[in-house]
Amino acid sequence: MAEVADKRIPVTKDVWEGLSDLKRPGETFAHLLEEMIENEKKARLFRDLDEIEENDEFVEMQF
Repeated sequence: MAEVADKRIPVTKDVWEGLSDLKRPGETFAHLLEEMIENEKKARLFRDLDEIEENDEFVEMQF
């Protein structure tokens, strides 16, 4: 089992309800947040790659 940090993150009632709606039965908030973090990291990577592809010049490499 992962080490648990005893921290509190204040959120509004609307945010709490939104998170609760996303959480599957039996799923912990920690697991939900882990999934959300991983999904955001992937989304940022793809956005960064799209931006690089749109804005940067590429040169052909000779092998």
